[in-house]
Amino acid sequence: MPVIAQQRPHYTQYILNNYILNPALTGIENYIDVKLSIRNQWMGIPGAPQTYYVTAHGPIGKKDLKKTNTSFDMKGQNPRGERYWEDYTASEPHHGIGMQVINYRTGYINRFIAVGTYAYHMPVGDRTNLSAGFGAGVSGTTIDRSKIQLANPIDPAIGNGTSSTKKLSPELNAGLWLYSSNYFLGLSAQQIIPQKLTLVDSSYDHSTLVPHLFLSAGYRFLISEDINALPSLMFRYIPSMAIYADFNVKVQYLDKFWLGGSYRMKEGYAIMAGFNLSNTFNIGYSYDINNANYILSTQQKGTHELVLGFIIGNTYGDWCPRNVW
Repeated sequence: MPVIAQQRPHYTQYILNNYILNPALTGIENYIDVKLSIRNQWMGIPGAPQTYYVTAHGPIGKKDLKKTNTSFDMKGQNPRGERYWEDYTASEPHHGIGMQVINYRTGYINRFIAVGTYAYHMPVGDRTNLSAGFGAGVSGTTIDRSKIQLANPIDPAIGNGTSSTKKLSPELNAGLWLYSSNYFLGLSAQQIIPQKLTLVDSSYDHSTLVPHLFLSAGYRFLISEDINALPSLMFRYIPSMAIYADFNVKVQYLDKFWLGGSYRMKEGYAIMAGFNLSNTFNIGYSYDINNANYILSTQQKGTHELVLGFIIGNTYGDWCPRNVW
């Protein structure tokens, strides 16, 4: 009997780090952007998914020479107020490089993904840029058979013995990202190379790694001089599965802190909050709640996700991103 299961990790706070889903964001800011994250999904269920990642990317040859000093924290003035966005201009053509390291564990199965990324950004208007990028690397899948507990210890799908079994596969991602002062639109594909994953010498064990497609869009509203709101949505398409949609909203006060919420179709809700503690460090936290109809809603205690951000080479003193907001 065929079984459909999650192949790649979910993220709730991808709005803080769209780079984790789309390599076209590589080098989008003026500095090196480093993110570390830990996600514990479906707390209370033994063997529930756990995801850890570290990402880092930065520009090459980027020269955003600001015409005003409004990016600095000045008393009585919002660094991201109306004046700042009126003066926004498209970035000059430049390159970006980066890397992603992800470890995703579910029960006795562990996936490790390491890719390097590249993107090229070019202006397509006075206030708009288009970037294209790709990521290439390897992914490793490990089955720890010592952690499998069966009523019948002989299962041809996993083979005999208690040792670990490993398999390496190529990893290829690609994406496009259109962005301006008040909107973004992105399209990306992960795990582009579909392939059969055979971990034991058995005709029962054939898992197919399939491409994952993501379509993202968002718009920024200036509610007042001190408050920005960013509604966004993302569609996810995985072959042999339905199209899923996420609806998000993030409200930011000055460039100091933000609150947000998310609704993931057929799964549940999430609440989020974050602080920009300085021009070199920020932090975000989210908690997911599954709806009552979700298959695991009565067996688990929600999902926790923590994202730590470090900004390196921030010569302009920005407290929050210019192009990923």
